[in-house]
Amino acid sequence: MKGYMYILRCSDDSYYTGSTKYLELRLSQHQSGKGANHTKKRLPVELIYYEEFSRIDTAFYREKQVQRWNRKKKEALINDTPDKLNELAMCQNETHFKNKL
Repeated sequence: MKGYMYILRCSDDSYYTGSTKYLELRLSQHQSGKGANHTKKRLPVELIYYEEFSRIDTAFYREKQVQRWNRKKKEALINDTPDKLNELAMCQNETHFKNKL
């Protein structure tokens, strides 16, 4: 069965990442306040990105991957700028920079 990983923009400009077998139904559930706790407190929501997969488990794994990303990395995905994904994935802490010198 097909699956989808999706990103919603909430009314407070936060992002919600989820996965489902039925994208239109799930979006309707979010819009009516019957979706996740995060979205029902931040209505209305807008679908701003999705990926389609041949299996729901693959969509679920992708959801978990994207949920760990920071906002800038999610926006690179949403804005279709994959060249920025690698740069944004790099460690930016002090130790990383010391090892580069």
